Amino acid sequence: MILTTTNTIEGHSIQDYLGIVTGISVNMPKATFSFKMEKYYQSYEVKINDVKEDAFQKLRDNAIKLKANAVVGIRVDVETSPTSGLIFVSITGTAVKAV
Repeated sequence: MILTTTNTIEGHSIQDYLGIVTGISVNMPKATFSFKMEKYYQSYEVKINDVKEDAFQKLRDNAIKLKANAVVGIRVDVETSPTSGLIFVSITGTAVKAV
């Protein structure tokens, strides 16, 4: 499956637009206490990447349900809450049939 932020796919033409697809993932990391802020930030970065990857998998699964072989125009939105540690990732794009 081709996933791209652009509206076209170089070397391919879009045969059919199948609809907007989304992938959303939310995670509240478990509290980790450390006096080393560098370790805390590294841990938080890993957690954000995990949530983002989960959202991409959901986007891909939703595109497959529409029988798409690509998603174009992908936009990624990452929200975090410093008080609760909540991580929210929303990914949207257009499912297409590319040849």
